[in-house]
Amino acid sequence: MSVASTPVLPASCQVLIIGAGPAGSAAARWLARAGLDVVMVDQQPLGRDKTCGDALIPDAHKALERLELLERVMARAERSTHVGCVGPSGGRIDVPGHLAVLPRKVLDEILNLGAQEAGARFIAPARFEAPLEDAQGRVRGARLLIDGQAHEITADWVLLATGAVPKALTAAGMCERHTPSGVALRGYVHAPSMVGEIKALEVVWCKPVQPGYGWIFPAPDGSFNIGVGVTDSHKDMAGKGQKKDVNLRAIFDAFVEHYPPAKRLMAEGTLIGELKGAPLRCTLKGARWTRPGLLVTGEAAGSTYSFTGEGIGKAMETGLLAAEAILAQRPQQSGTAGTLAVDDDARVRERYEQGLRALQPKYDLYERGNRVNRFPWLADLLIWRAKKSERLLRRMSGVLNETSNPGNLVSLKGLTRLFFE
Repeated sequence: MSVASTPVLPASCQVLIIGAGPAGSAAARWLARAGLDVVMVDQQPLGRDKTCGDALIPDAHKALERLELLERVMARAERSTHVGCVGPSGGRIDVPGHLAVLPRKVLDEILNLGAQEAGARFIAPARFEAPLEDAQGRVRGARLLIDGQAHEITADWVLLATGAVPKALTAAGMCERHTPSGVALRGYVHAPSMVGEIKALEVVWCKPVQPGYGWIFPAPDGSFNIGVGVTDSHKDMAGKGQKKDVNLRAIFDAFVEHYPPAKRLMAEGTLIGELKGAPLRCTLKGARWTRPGLLVTGEAAGSTYSFTGEGIGKAMETGLLAAEAILAQRPQQSGTAGTLAVDDDARVRERYEQGLRALQPKYDLYERGNRVNRFPWLADLLIWRAKKSERLLRRMSGVLNETSNPGNLVSLKGLTRLFFE
Protein backbone atom coordinates (compact mmCIF):
# COMPACT_ATOMS: atom_id res chain seq x y z
CA MET A 1 0.00 0.00 0.00
CA SER A 2 1.61 3.27 -1.03
CA VAL A 3 0.88 6.89 -0.23
CA ALA A 4 -0.93 7.27 -3.56
CA SER A 5 -3.47 4.61 -2.55
CA THR A 6 -3.76 5.89 1.03
CA PRO A 7 -5.11 9.47 0.93
CA VAL A 8 -5.77 9.39 4.69
CA LEU A 9 -2.48 8.83 6.47
CA PRO A 10 -2.60 7.04 9.83
CA ALA A 11 -2.17 9.10 12.96
CA SER A 12 -1.29 6.17 15.20
CA CYS A 13 -0.51 2.47 15.31
CA GLN A 14 0.84 -0.07 17.75
CA VAL A 15 4.20 -0.60 16.00
CA LEU A 16 5.80 1.84 13.56
CA ILE A 17 8.64 0.34 11.52
CA ILE A 18 11.10 2.69 9.81
CA GLY A 19 12.68 0.83 6.89
CA ALA A 20 11.20 -1.87 4.65
CA GLY A 21 14.25 -4.03 3.96
CA PRO A 22 14.62 -7.63 5.21
CA ALA A 23 14.68 -6.68 8.91
CA GLY A 24 11.75 -4.27 8.78
CA SER A 25 9.58 -6.42 6.54
CA ALA A 26 10.27 -9.58 8.56
CA ALA A 27 9.28 -7.83 11.79
CA ALA A 28 6.22 -6.29 10.13
CA ARG A 29 4.95 -9.63 8.82
CA TRP A 30 5.52 -11.37 12.17
CA LEU A 31 3.75 -8.66 14.16
CA ALA A 32 0.88 -8.17 11.74
CA ARG A 33 0.19 -11.90 11.59
CA ALA A 34 -0.14 -11.81 15.38
CA GLY A 35 -2.86 -9.17 15.05
CA LEU A 36 -0.96 -5.99 15.88
CA ASP A 37 -1.61 -2.75 14.02
CA VAL A 38 1.64 -2.21 12.09
CA VAL A 39 2.68 0.67 9.86
CA MET A 40 5.88 0.28 7.83
CA VAL A 41 7.48 3.24 6.07
CA ASP A 42 10.43 3.61 3.74
CA GLN A 43 12.02 6.52 1.92
CA GLN A 44 12.02 4.48 -1.30
CA PRO A 45 8.92 3.10 -3.04
CA LEU A 46 8.26 -0.60 -3.55
CA GLY A 47 10.65 -2.11 -6.10
CA ARG A 48 13.68 -0.07 -5.08
CA ASP A 49 17.16 -1.41 -5.88
CA LYS A 50 19.59 -2.25 -3.08
CA THR A 51 23.33 -2.75 -3.42
CA CYS A 52 24.07 -6.26 -2.16
CA GLY A 53 25.73 -9.53 -3.08
CA ASP A 54 22.22 -11.09 -3.10
CA ALA A 55 23.41 -14.43 -1.69
CA LEU A 56 20.90 -16.40 0.36
CA ILE A 57 22.85 -18.78 2.58
CA PRO A 58 21.30 -21.24 5.08
CA ASP A 59 20.45 -18.68 7.76
CA ALA A 60 18.40 -16.71 5.21
CA HIS A 61 16.60 -19.89 4.15
CA LYS A 62 15.77 -20.60 7.80
CA ALA A 63 14.35 -17.11 8.39
CA LEU A 64 12.33 -17.21 5.17
CA GLU A 65 10.94 -20.59 6.18
CA ARG A 66 9.81 -19.17 9.52
CA LEU A 67 8.09 -16.36 7.65
CA GLU A 68 6.48 -18.90 5.28
CA LEU A 69 7.96 -17.08 2.31
CA LEU A 70 10.73 -19.49 1.34
CA GLU A 71 8.83 -21.13 -1.52
CA ARG A 72 7.97 -17.75 -3.08
CA VAL A 73 11.59 -16.67 -2.92
CA MET A 74 13.04 -19.92 -4.23
CA ALA A 75 10.59 -19.94 -7.14
CA ARG A 76 12.39 -16.87 -8.50
CA ALA A 77 15.93 -17.43 -7.21
CA GLU A 78 18.92 -19.06 -8.89
CA ARG A 79 19.85 -22.10 -6.82
CA SER A 80 23.38 -23.28 -6.15
CA THR A 81 24.92 -26.14 -4.20
CA HIS A 82 28.43 -24.86 -3.50
CA VAL A 83 30.56 -21.88 -2.62
CA GLY A 84 33.71 -21.96 -4.72
CA CYS A 85 36.57 -20.69 -2.55
CA VAL A 86 39.52 -19.48 -4.64
CA GLY A 87 42.85 -18.54 -3.06
CA PRO A 88 45.46 -16.00 -4.18
CA SER A 89 47.55 -18.69 -5.88
CA GLY A 90 44.57 -20.00 -7.83
CA GLY A 91 43.78 -23.04 -5.68
CA ARG A 92 40.11 -23.85 -5.35
CA ILE A 93 37.80 -25.88 -3.13
CA ASP A 94 34.02 -26.16 -3.50
CA VAL A 95 32.26 -26.03 -0.14
CA PRO A 96 28.77 -27.57 -0.15
CA GLY A 97 25.78 -25.63 1.11
CA HIS A 98 22.11 -24.84 0.57
CA LEU A 99 22.39 -21.62 -1.43
CA ALA A 100 20.58 -19.30 -3.78
CA VAL A 101 20.89 -15.86 -5.37
CA LEU A 102 18.05 -13.39 -5.86
CA PRO A 103 18.48 -9.66 -6.54
CA ARG A 104 17.47 -7.59 -3.55
CA LYS A 105 15.02 -5.64 -5.67
CA VAL A 106 12.98 -8.82 -6.05
CA LEU A 107 13.62 -10.24 -2.57
CA ASP A 108 12.68 -7.04 -0.78
CA GLU A 109 9.49 -6.77 -2.81
CA ILE A 110 8.46 -10.32 -1.85
CA LEU A 111 9.14 -9.58 1.82
CA ASN A 112 7.34 -6.23 1.68
CA LEU A 113 4.26 -7.69 0.00
CA GLY A 114 4.34 -10.53 2.51
CA ALA A 115 4.13 -7.98 5.32
CA GLN A 116 1.25 -6.18 3.64
CA GLU A 117 -0.49 -9.49 2.99
CA ALA A 118 -0.37 -10.11 6.76
CA GLY A 119 -2.04 -6.77 7.41
CA ALA A 120 0.79 -4.26 7.75
CA ARG A 121 0.25 -0.88 6.11
CA PHE A 122 3.07 0.42 3.89
CA ILE A 123 3.78 4.09 3.23
CA ALA A 124 6.44 5.28 0.76
CA PRO A 125 8.22 7.46 0.04
CA ALA A 126 8.34 8.63 3.62
CA ARG A 127 11.52 9.98 5.18
CA PHE A 128 12.21 9.64 8.89
CA GLU A 129 13.00 13.04 10.38
CA ALA A 130 13.02 12.54 14.14
CA PRO A 131 11.45 10.49 16.94
CA LEU A 132 8.49 11.82 18.88
CA GLU A 133 9.10 11.79 22.63
CA ASP A 134 6.87 12.12 25.68
CA ALA A 135 7.68 14.20 28.76
CA GLN A 136 9.84 11.39 30.17
CA GLY A 137 11.87 11.07 26.94
CA ARG A 138 10.27 7.79 25.81
CA VAL A 139 9.91 7.45 22.04
CA ARG A 140 6.21 7.45 21.19
CA GLY A 141 6.32 7.67 17.39
CA ALA A 142 8.06 9.52 14.60
CA ARG A 143 7.94 12.66 12.54
CA LEU A 144 8.05 11.85 8.83
CA LEU A 145 8.35 13.85 5.64
CA ILE A 146 5.75 12.65 3.13
CA ASP A 147 5.21 14.42 -0.19
CA GLY A 148 7.10 17.39 1.19
CA GLN A 149 4.77 17.67 4.19
CA ALA A 150 5.53 16.84 7.80
CA HIS A 151 3.38 14.08 9.28
CA GLU A 152 3.44 12.54 12.74
CA ILE A 153 2.53 8.96 13.63
CA THR A 154 2.33 7.94 17.28
CA ALA A 155 3.04 4.35 18.27
CA ASP A 156 3.61 2.08 21.25
CA TRP A 157 6.88 0.98 19.67
CA VAL A 158 9.19 2.24 16.92
CA LEU A 159 11.54 -0.18 15.15
CA LEU A 160 14.45 1.44 13.37
CA ALA A 161 15.48 -0.78 10.44
CA THR A 162 17.16 1.77 8.21
CA GLY A 163 20.29 -0.12 7.12
CA ALA A 164 23.93 0.93 7.15
CA VAL A 165 23.57 4.65 6.40
CA PRO A 166 23.75 6.33 9.83
CA LYS A 167 21.52 9.38 9.21
CA ALA A 168 18.40 7.89 10.82
CA LEU A 169 20.41 6.41 13.68
CA THR A 170 21.88 9.84 14.36
CA ALA A 171 18.47 11.52 14.23
CA ALA A 172 17.16 9.00 16.74
CA GLY A 173 20.13 9.44 19.09
CA MET A 174 21.27 5.85 18.57
CA CYS A 175 24.46 6.16 16.51
CA GLU A 176 27.76 5.32 18.23
CA ARG A 177 29.87 4.98 15.10
CA HIS A 178 29.18 7.10 12.04
CA THR A 179 31.59 5.36 9.68
CA PRO A 180 30.92 1.84 8.37
CA SER A 181 32.76 -1.38 9.10
CA GLY A 182 33.40 -2.01 5.43
CA VAL A 183 32.37 -1.06 1.91
CA ALA A 184 31.34 -3.00 -1.18
CA LEU A 185 30.81 -2.41 -4.90
CA ARG A 186 28.69 -4.62 -7.15
CA GLY A 187 27.19 -4.79 -10.60
CA TYR A 188 24.93 -7.07 -12.63
CA VAL A 189 26.27 -8.54 -15.86
CA HIS A 190 24.07 -10.33 -18.39
CA ALA A 191 26.23 -13.10 -19.86
CA PRO A 192 24.25 -16.07 -21.25
CA SER A 193 27.46 -17.53 -22.71
CA MET A 194 28.76 -18.20 -19.18
CA VAL A 195 25.64 -19.82 -17.76
CA GLY A 196 26.57 -23.32 -16.69
CA GLU A 197 30.28 -22.48 -16.50
CA ILE A 198 29.98 -20.55 -13.26
CA LYS A 199 27.62 -22.64 -11.10
CA ALA A 200 28.94 -22.01 -7.61
CA LEU A 201 28.95 -18.80 -5.62
CA GLU A 202 32.59 -17.93 -6.29
CA VAL A 203 34.49 -16.10 -3.57
CA VAL A 204 38.02 -15.02 -4.52
CA TRP A 205 40.74 -13.91 -2.12
CA CYS A 206 43.61 -12.06 -3.75
CA LYS A 207 46.05 -9.27 -3.00
CA PRO A 208 44.23 -6.62 -5.11
CA VAL A 209 41.18 -6.87 -2.81
CA GLN A 210 43.03 -7.26 0.51
CA PRO A 211 41.55 -6.96 3.14
CA GLY A 212 38.44 -8.43 1.57
CA TYR A 213 37.43 -10.55 -1.38
CA GLY A 214 35.87 -10.48 -4.82
CA TRP A 215 32.86 -12.52 -5.90
CA ILE A 216 30.85 -13.78 -8.83
CA PHE A 217 27.40 -15.15 -8.01
CA PRO A 218 25.16 -16.71 -10.68
CA ALA A 219 21.83 -14.87 -10.67
CA PRO A 220 18.53 -15.59 -12.46
CA ASP A 221 17.93 -15.00 -16.17
CA GLY A 222 21.48 -15.48 -17.41
CA SER A 223 22.92 -12.75 -15.21
CA PHE A 224 25.70 -12.63 -12.64
CA ASN A 225 26.28 -10.50 -9.56
CA ILE A 226 29.95 -9.47 -9.54
CA GLY A 227 31.60 -7.32 -6.92
CA VAL A 228 34.26 -6.64 -4.32
CA GLY A 229 33.99 -6.11 -0.59
CA VAL A 230 36.62 -4.48 1.59
CA THR A 231 36.58 -5.00 5.35
CA ASP A 232 38.23 -2.67 7.85
CA SER A 233 37.72 0.23 5.44
CA HIS A 234 37.51 2.58 8.41
CA LYS A 235 39.58 2.43 11.57
CA ASP A 236 37.93 3.17 14.88
CA MET A 237 38.85 6.50 16.45
CA ALA A 238 37.04 6.78 19.79
CA GLY A 239 33.84 5.50 18.20
CA LYS A 240 33.84 7.98 15.33
CA GLY A 241 35.96 6.14 12.83
CA GLN A 242 38.38 7.47 10.26
CA LYS A 243 38.12 6.71 6.57
CA LYS A 244 41.02 4.94 4.94
CA ASP A 245 42.08 5.53 1.36
CA VAL A 246 39.79 3.05 -0.44
CA ASN A 247 39.12 3.39 -4.17
CA LEU A 248 36.48 0.74 -4.75
CA ARG A 249 36.37 1.13 -8.52
CA ALA A 250 40.13 0.68 -8.76
CA ILE A 251 39.89 -2.41 -6.53
CA PHE A 252 37.08 -3.79 -8.67
CA ASP A 253 39.08 -3.25 -11.87
CA ALA A 254 42.12 -4.92 -10.29
CA PHE A 255 39.99 -7.91 -9.27
CA VAL A 256 38.64 -8.27 -12.80
CA GLU A 257 42.16 -8.13 -14.22
CA HIS A 258 43.43 -10.67 -11.66
CA TYR A 259 40.70 -13.31 -11.93
CA PRO A 260 40.26 -14.73 -15.48
CA PRO A 261 36.56 -15.68 -15.14
CA ALA A 262 35.79 -12.13 -13.98
CA LYS A 263 37.74 -10.69 -16.90
CA ARG A 264 35.89 -12.90 -19.33
CA LEU A 265 32.54 -12.09 -17.73
CA MET A 266 33.08 -8.37 -18.13
CA ALA A 267 34.37 -8.82 -21.70
CA GLU A 268 31.61 -11.13 -22.98
CA GLY A 269 28.68 -9.85 -20.91
CA THR A 270 26.69 -6.66 -20.82
CA LEU A 271 26.73 -4.54 -17.69
CA ILE A 272 23.16 -3.91 -16.54
CA GLY A 273 22.99 -0.38 -15.19
CA GLU A 274 25.92 0.97 -13.20
CA LEU A 275 28.30 -0.40 -10.60
CA LYS A 276 26.95 0.63 -7.21
CA GLY A 277 28.65 0.91 -3.85
CA ALA A 278 27.32 0.58 -0.33
CA PRO A 279 28.57 0.69 3.27
CA LEU A 280 28.43 -2.28 5.66
CA ARG A 281 27.80 -2.25 9.41
CA CYS A 282 29.09 -5.40 11.11
CA THR A 283 29.58 -7.29 14.40
CA LEU A 284 26.49 -5.87 16.18
CA LYS A 285 28.48 -2.76 17.00
CA GLY A 286 28.23 0.92 16.14
CA ALA A 287 24.75 1.66 17.47
CA ARG A 288 22.74 1.52 20.67
CA TRP A 289 20.30 -1.35 20.44
CA THR A 290 17.42 0.18 22.38
CA ARG A 291 16.08 3.18 24.18
CA PRO A 292 12.65 3.53 25.79
CA GLY A 293 10.07 2.99 23.07
CA LEU A 294 12.57 2.18 20.31
CA LEU A 295 14.44 -0.91 19.07
CA VAL A 296 17.21 -0.84 16.45
CA THR A 297 17.32 -3.86 14.18
CA GLY A 298 18.94 -5.20 11.01
CA GLU A 299 22.08 -3.65 9.60
CA ALA A 300 21.37 -0.46 11.51
CA ALA A 301 22.29 -2.56 14.57
CA GLY A 302 25.34 -4.01 12.77
CA SER A 303 23.78 -7.34 11.83
CA THR A 304 26.22 -8.19 9.00
CA TYR A 305 29.04 -10.72 9.53
CA SER A 306 32.47 -9.16 9.01
CA PHE A 307 34.13 -12.33 7.63
CA THR A 308 31.54 -13.33 5.03
CA GLY A 309 29.75 -10.03 4.51
CA GLU A 310 26.47 -11.94 4.81
CA GLY A 311 23.67 -9.82 6.13
CA ILE A 312 20.29 -10.79 4.65
CA GLY A 313 19.57 -13.72 6.94
CA LYS A 314 20.95 -11.95 9.98
CA ALA A 315 18.84 -8.86 9.30
CA MET A 316 15.68 -10.98 9.19
CA GLU A 317 16.76 -12.83 12.34
CA THR A 318 17.20 -9.62 14.33
CA GLY A 319 13.90 -8.27 12.98
CA LEU A 320 12.17 -11.40 14.22
CA LEU A 321 13.88 -11.05 17.61
CA ALA A 322 12.51 -7.51 17.92
CA ALA A 323 9.01 -8.65 16.95
CA GLU A 324 9.09 -11.54 19.42
CA ALA A 325 10.23 -9.26 22.23
CA ILE A 326 7.22 -7.00 21.65
CA LEU A 327 4.80 -9.90 21.36
CA ALA A 328 6.10 -11.47 24.56
CA GLN A 329 4.64 -8.52 26.52
CA ARG A 330 1.44 -8.31 24.52
CA PRO A 331 -0.84 -9.52 27.37
CA GLN A 332 0.21 -6.48 29.44
CA GLN A 333 -0.51 -4.06 26.58
CA SER A 334 -3.83 -2.29 26.26
CA GLY A 335 -3.76 -2.35 22.45
CA THR A 336 -3.97 1.44 22.25
CA ALA A 337 -1.00 3.42 20.96
CA GLY A 338 0.91 5.31 23.61
CA THR A 339 -0.38 3.37 26.66
CA LEU A 340 2.37 0.81 27.23
CA ALA A 341 3.42 0.60 30.87
CA VAL A 342 6.97 1.54 31.84
CA ASP A 343 7.76 -1.90 33.25
CA ASP A 344 6.53 -3.52 30.02
CA ASP A 345 8.89 -1.24 28.11
CA ALA A 346 11.83 -2.38 30.21
CA ARG A 347 10.95 -6.04 29.75
CA VAL A 348 10.64 -5.72 25.97
CA ARG A 349 13.97 -3.96 25.72
CA GLU A 350 15.71 -6.47 27.99
CA ARG A 351 14.29 -9.42 26.08
CA TYR A 352 15.45 -7.99 22.76
CA GLU A 353 18.90 -7.09 24.08
CA GLN A 354 19.25 -10.59 25.55
CA GLY A 355 18.51 -12.01 22.11
CA LEU A 356 21.21 -9.88 20.51
CA ARG A 357 23.68 -10.64 23.30
CA ALA A 358 23.10 -14.33 22.66
CA LEU A 359 24.17 -13.76 19.05
CA GLN A 360 27.21 -11.63 19.95
CA PRO A 361 29.69 -14.50 20.56
CA LYS A 362 29.06 -15.83 17.06
CA TYR A 363 29.68 -12.37 15.59
CA ASP A 364 32.93 -12.21 17.55
CA LEU A 365 33.97 -15.59 16.14
CA TYR A 366 33.25 -14.45 12.60
CA GLU A 367 35.33 -11.36 13.29
CA ARG A 368 38.20 -13.72 14.16
CA GLY A 369 37.55 -15.50 10.89
CA ASN A 370 37.99 -12.12 9.22
CA ARG A 371 41.74 -12.77 9.42
CA VAL A 372 41.38 -14.62 6.11
CA ASN A 373 40.37 -11.33 4.50
CA ARG A 374 43.30 -9.52 6.09
CA PHE A 375 45.81 -12.26 5.24
CA PRO A 376 44.77 -13.97 1.96
CA TRP A 377 47.57 -16.55 2.25
CA LEU A 378 45.42 -18.17 4.96
CA ALA A 379 42.85 -18.94 2.24
CA ASP A 380 45.57 -20.71 0.23
CA LEU A 381 46.50 -22.77 3.30
CA LEU A 382 42.90 -23.73 4.09
CA ILE A 383 42.16 -24.67 0.47
CA TRP A 384 45.33 -26.74 0.20
CA ARG A 385 44.53 -28.71 3.34
CA ALA A 386 40.79 -29.02 2.62
CA LYS A 387 41.66 -30.86 -0.59
CA LYS A 388 43.40 -33.45 1.55
CA SER A 389 41.07 -33.50 4.56
CA GLU A 390 37.38 -34.38 4.39
CA ARG A 391 37.08 -33.33 8.02
CA LEU A 392 38.35 -29.82 7.28
CA LEU A 393 35.99 -29.53 4.31
CA ARG A 394 33.10 -30.43 6.62
CA ARG A 395 34.25 -27.74 9.07
CA MET A 396 34.34 -25.18 6.27
CA SER A 397 30.84 -26.23 5.26
CA GLY A 398 29.88 -25.85 8.91
CA VAL A 399 31.06 -22.23 8.85
CA LEU A 400 28.74 -21.65 5.90
CA ASN A 401 25.87 -23.37 7.71
CA GLU A 402 26.76 -21.73 11.05
CA THR A 403 27.38 -25.04 12.77
CA SER A 404 31.16 -24.59 13.03
CA ASN A 405 33.32 -21.93 14.62
CA PRO A 406 35.03 -19.85 11.88
CA GLY A 407 37.52 -18.44 14.36
CA ASN A 408 38.91 -21.91 15.07
CA LEU A 409 39.90 -22.35 11.42
CA VAL A 410 42.44 -19.55 11.64
CA SER A 411 43.47 -19.67 15.30
CA LEU A 412 46.96 -20.86 16.22
CA LYS A 413 45.47 -24.13 17.42
CA GLY A 414 43.36 -24.45 14.30
CA LEU A 415 46.29 -23.80 11.97
CA THR A 416 48.36 -26.35 13.86
CA ARG A 417 45.61 -28.95 13.42
CA LEU A 418 45.72 -28.41 9.66
CA PHE A 419 49.05 -30.25 9.53
CA PHE A 420 48.16 -33.17 11.76
CA GLU A 421 44.64 -34.30 10.84
